[in-house]
Amino acid sequence: MTWAAGGARGAASAAGAARYAIAAGRRFELADDDVSLTFDAGRREVTRHTDGRSEVVGDDIWDVLRDHLTEGVTAVGYLGYACRTDLPALSGGDVPDAVLLLATGTPSQVVSVSEAYGPRSHSQPPPPVPAWYAAAFAEVQEALHAGDTYETNLTYRLTVDADVDPAEAFARLSAANPAPYAGFLQHDIPGARAWLVGSSPERYARIADGWVETKPIKGTTPRDADPERDEHHARQLRTDPKFRSENLIVTDLLRNDLSIVCEPGTVTVPILMGVESYASVHQLVTTVRGRLRAGIGPLDAVRALFPAGSMTGAPKERTMALIARAEQTPRGAYAGAFGTISADEADLGVVIRSTTTAGDGRWTIGTGGGITVRSDVAEEWAESCWKAERIVGVLSSGRSPV
Repeated sequence: MTWAAGGARGAASAAGAARYAIAAGRRFELADDDVSLTFDAGRREVTRHTDGRSEVVGDDIWDVLRDHLTEGVTAVGYLGYACRTDLPALSGGDVPDAVLLLATGTPSQVVSVSEAYGPRSHSQPPPPVPAWYAAAFAEVQEALHAGDTYETNLTYRLTVDADVDPAEAFARLSAANPAPYAGFLQHDIPGARAWLVGSSPERYARIADGWVETKPIKGTTPRDADPERDEHHARQLRTDPKFRSENLIVTDLLRNDLSIVCEPGTVTVPILMGVESYASVHQLVTTVRGRLRAGIGPLDAVRALFPAGSMTGAPKERTMALIARAEQTPRGAYAGAFGTISADEADLGVVIRSTTTAGDGRWTIGTGGGITVRSDVAEEWAESCWKAERIVGVLSSGRSPV
């Protein structure tokens, strides 16, 4: 399923609803007596919100969600990076670690935006590499050379103070950075307020008819308005040993993750390191597929893959422990998954090219990239800056960046 982002009319038409989301080309809106779930990974508390009441109902978001995914119910929202509490991750931040709306019935369609993946040059040179990023990069390099990790996704958070309506921010981002996994979430509930605005190019998992497919992205170069330079960047992505090694490491990790829940011999790689081009970047994308074992449902598969290997590195658990030491702030929703899950199917994107707010005018943006022994600190810092540039632009200006 290709997701379609809601345009300004689609987002604004539900602006009065306390809880609604736009995902998979559909708007899911909850009435007061419908249910939503939030999760605080630090306190290990799952809270159920309905009819103006909120109560703690468990300590594991996956178990509580499983109990609620009955026939005809679709969970729509995000699972943040720290939602697997059996894995090492910092928790906390401006919004809950997970927000999921439990929708019933047939959601309405929303306005689609054009998938105009034309090249746009990055306009701002990156600032000098800050000392804190250089120190984190050095810590990762030490672990890489010691053999503790083979590839690490090093990220950080930046904040922007902006008096912009979240629905308008989503409309701007959808126009400026169209991507197949664009989405919007509003959870305007006291004590658990969260807005997520995103336009992600990366498929976390599509699960339907007993099959699971994931499309990890590892390897990114910028687009350029000059056709010759743009083609050079795409060719560099296809041939550079660093990009290819990053992608291969994550591909092997995803093959392993899928083998946990799939029938033996069914995990395949239909596309290895294909180049996909979007408005602001070229991406190196691999497709990994497998048939789920009998008795394994979509939620089981989503948990087994969590968090996305492209956002951790390999080996997963040991690299996540390194990330928790090297990164100074919790990732929150960033690097998790956003989309829809039901008892029969799921369709989720990785939470990248996204921003969150608690509705207080302060927006948090996550950005970063994969680090290997071949990585250069200045190049990696520059990549993290231009990945965030378009989101910063839609928050800080009334006009979409070009």
